[in-house]
Amino acid sequence: MAIKHSLVESSTLVSFVIASLFMAAMPGPDNIFVITESIAKGARNGVLISFGLNSGIFIHTIAATTGVSLILKQSELAFQVIQYLGAAYLLYMAYGAFKEKPIHLNSDNSERTKGYRIIRTGFIMNVLNPKVSLFFIAFLPQFVDTKEAWSEPIQLIVLGGIFMITGFLTFSSFALLASQLKRPLSSPSFWKAVKWIKVSVLLILTVYLVWP
Repeated sequence: MAIKHSLVESSTLVSFVIASLFMAAMPGPDNIFVITESIAKGARNGVLISFGLNSGIFIHTIAATTGVSLILKQSELAFQVIQYLGAAYLLYMAYGAFKEKPIHLNSDNSERTKGYRIIRTGFIMNVLNPKVSLFFIAFLPQFVDTKEAWSEPIQLIVLGGIFMITGFLTFSSFALLASQLKRPLSSPSFWKAVKWIKVSVLLILTVYLVWP
């Protein structure tokens, strides 16, 4: 990635954006959770979760830039500590989903969860997933020019920012589309099914996080 006289070489930027879009759109735990949350509680929640999840990417970018990810990769204990903290948090969320009461489509908006709490949920989910750190340390360097470009840390930060924006836009699009399914589906049995889908998704996320 030549970044001598311009921020990012155009051909490399296009390749990275395409790769980022593919990674964000590929079915996975994060975007599945965004979709189920959007169906259950509307586009607002889905977009805020998307923002929280992708805000966590900033931490992983800094970690990859400063070498923290290398420590996680080399230290099995450090990896496992963060891994199980993330799994415990997901189990806590699964319990919260299990305790949720049926959702009423015409409920008072004043009872909505505060935005910062939704963002915090997505942020913690992302930050406590060490597999994201390991993914970044493997993915981002593939688009770094070590010969003629700006310093590698600057390149990594730029790439991480692009990945974060791409992921947010992709996840938010999923949230907006998924939320449209809420209007015609007002049956109590549907919301009961959604509750169990959310519980299942969070449990799958937990298994995914601790799976070797």
